[in-house]
Amino acid sequence: MKKMLSVLLSCVMCSTLLFTACSAAPEETAGADTQAQIEQILPGRWMSSTIDGEPAVANEKTVFYMVSPSEVYSSVSRVNENRSPWHAPSLTDFTIDGNVITFTSSPREGISIIREYTITDISENEFTANFIITHVHDGESSSEDARVVTFVRINEDYSSDIIGTWEGSCTSEGSVFDDGQPHRWEYHNDGTYVYYDQDGDEWVVHNDGEYYVNGVLLCTRWSEDEADNREWWEITIDGDTMSWTALRANDDGTTFTATFEMTRVAE
Repeated sequence: MKKMLSVLLSCVMCSTLLFTACSAAPEETAGADTQAQIEQILPGRWMSSTIDGEPAVANEKTVFYMVSPSEVYSSVSRVNENRSPWHAPSLTDFTIDGNVITFTSSPREGISIIREYTITDISENEFTANFIITHVHDGESSSEDARVVTFVRINEDYSSDIIGTWEGSCTSEGSVFDDGQPHRWEYHNDGTYVYYDQDGDEWVVHNDGEYYVNGVLLCTRWSEDEADNREWWEITIDGDTMSWTALRANDDGTTFTATFEMTRVAE
């Protein structure tokens, strides 16, 4: 009887060990499987589309482009109360650890910006992540509130197509951009641009500044009255026609969509 009981206990112990080992294995491989899936899907260009479940306004959008996990380019143009980063598309320190992807940039000595996305859902053309950004200044760090961000895949890149001179006007009647006048924009290869107003038959320089295009996102900045000004537009270019659109926020929190249409000026 004792011998039979001993055998039964041994069988139970073996079964328990086997069950524990089998249960642990999927947890060990889940992280590896997730990371492998992310590394397979992410190559390409991605732009943020929603923040906390709401459509992202143009000035909150960001774009990154992954060639491979070891070669990732990102861009940021934001205006905050204390910080206004401007990063044209450039090679970025990037890591993937399980389902967490991290971008680290150092705009100048002693300052680092860490953007961490914990991916909660991913498909071929969209992923959702919990996002937190941390600023490190001379060893002291501060983080902004966590947000939920959705990115969508972008298949177009108009960074070369935009080069040249364009003429057009605002097509969103009644918006703050609608002055009823034609304007010109001249985009150069070196990342600078010139903006013109029309005065009779003459085109007069209104301002000039910097720009970049990352995928479909056009970001510009210029100085006027000693102030740093920014604009953000989603663009499409079809031959000699260019369209701009941007979701903007009013001071009261409501939103509106601004649009422009323009054509290329023959050289």
